[in-house]
Amino acid sequence: MNDDEQDDIFGEVPFVDEEFDHDRLEEELRQAAAILDPVPAELRRAAIEAYTLHDLDARIAELTFDSLVDAIPVRGAVDVPRMLTFHTGGLTVDVEVTDEGLMGQLLPPQSASIEVLHGPRAGAPLTADDMGRFACDTPPGGPFALRLRTGAEVVVTEWLRA
Repeated sequence: MNDDEQDDIFGEVPFVDEEFDHDRLEEELRQAAAILDPVPAELRRAAIEAYTLHDLDARIAELTFDSLVDAIPVRGAVDVPRMLTFHTGGLTVDVEVTDEGLMGQLLPPQSASIEVLHGPRAGAPLTADDMGRFACDTPPGGPFALRLRTGAEVVVTEWLRA
């Protein structure tokens, strides 16, 4: 070790960030936190129960058509959009999912506030116009569902993988 390599008062070589394994440190810190300060079981249970009640009054819109399963493939078609139809009571939700995003329509046509759900949080709110049409420029990644608020009614679609 040269004198010009010594950097601090203890005479050690300076820390080189390129050689450090950040993922390993993060995992070790997670394990230490889980052992030294674990989340109490009661708190975890209360959190799960609170989230379960989040849409308790919502009606579930059942998937009645999925082009990946129900459609007849067209020879030579490339990058075809995925067509989905959900139905609950007197409401039908048609959705087209592409690499550019999604768009859809509510039938019968009506205005609504719509959220694209990705896990426990919702994406940016969308608005369906008077014709029931809505669009989102961001394609859903991973599992997603739609939450629709039409007046006093809340409807949640089944969860699907994009």
